[in-house]
Amino acid sequence: MLSLLILLGKNQPLVYLVLLLLGLVFPFRWLRSAWKEWREAYFSLEREIAMRHLAQAVFAAVLVAILFFAEFAIANFVVPGLPASVLIATPTADLLAGTPIPGAGPAGTSATVAPAPGSGGCVTGKLEITSPKAGAEVSGSVDIVGTVQVPGFAFYKYEFSQAGADVWATISANRDAKKNESLGSWNTAALTPGDYLLRLVVTDGQGLALPPCVVNVRITGQ
Repeated sequence: MLSLLILLGKNQPLVYLVLLLLGLVFPFRWLRSAWKEWREAYFSLEREIAMRHLAQAVFAAVLVAILFFAEFAIANFVVPGLPASVLIATPTADLLAGTPIPGAGPAGTSATVAPAPGSGGCVTGKLEITSPKAGAEVSGSVDIVGTVQVPGFAFYKYEFSQAGADVWATISANRDAKKNESLGSWNTAALTPGDYLLRLVVTDGQGLALPPCVVNVRITGQ
């Protein structure tokens, strides 16, 4: 089941195209034919049969529409909300490895961009949370600002956990790359004041997740 959900999420444009072709070729042509049959029917029995055909065509069109919206929900809400461990089909790859740094070595070579010490996987200019900063005190609705600019980017999600609990709750997700701009909001009003971890998780088109960018914050409840 999970494999099917991930497959539908990864192939969203193709699924839309197939549903569009199915909708145009079958249900709507069937609708047109059934409507014409009903309008031209003279005897009551003919009208009854034509009405049955029309109802079947309407059902088929509605079914295609339901499948369309189901694919939208799967690709934009269900799959991005899955735990990163579910999406990783092979050992986690470091997508930031091999990013060239000018002057870092001989021509034709590249150096690995390493996370800053104590940053919890955050990489400046590529994967980072710039607000709230580590150690910040927050309350109410918090606007999370950061950057998601990594090779092969598919989507990101941000999550929180109480410090030391290692139980993560997904807040929201998005498929758009960001550069020092709003990633979304976090409503802390219902949370117990205390120390929390906020992390940014990025997954690529192959289902591989980078080490998450993690910052510690304190919810004051004020």
